Amino acid sequence: MSAPRKIGLFGGTFDPVHLGHIHLAAVTRDALDLDEVRFIPCPISPHKAGTPPASGADRCEMLRIATADLQWAVVDDCELRRSAPAYSYLTVETMAAQFPAARLVWMLGGDQWDALPRWQNPGRLAELVEFAVLSRGNLTESREGYRLHVIQGDHPASATEIRSAISNGTENHEWLDPTVAEWIREKSLYCPP
Repeated sequence: MSAPRKIGLFGGTFDPVHLGHIHLAAVTRDALDLDEVRFIPCPISPHKAGTPPASGADRCEMLRIATADLQWAVVDDCELRRSAPAYSYLTVETMAAQFPAARLVWMLGGDQWDALPRWQNPGRLAELVEFAVLSRGNLTESREGYRLHVIQGDHPASATEIRSAISNGTENHEWLDPTVAEWIREKSLYCPP
């Protein structure tokens, strides 16, 4: 009998996807020998401050462009298609039903690991997934009933800084894949209204 597939679930706004996202996904994939990483863009609040956010369709397309050469990467728009709130436990229930024999690994940063007890239904999430916490060298404390993998990984990229730079006229940001940067220019994303 073969080992179950191991699937990483990497949620976020990806507004825009940058080289840091790809780097951290690759580090986690290598550390845990994942068969694939599913990039799951979530909805963005329309009241978000700052530059105009990209639409869900635009963020999915940027993810497809950024991961086109990564055979282990999959872009999954399940949260964008859901009419109800995009709670992580609902996403994981969908993935568990879609891949019943797989080991699911939820990827998150240390700040989100700390906030996890305040998420909607964290116990249900813990029943269905293992957690890969990307740590910047800080102590990550385990929790009873949670399967935890601490992954050492960091990257200086910031989507907020990238959006700000683009809105101020930067065309080729160092932390953007050049094909993603070109697509952003063609679509005039993150430009002031």
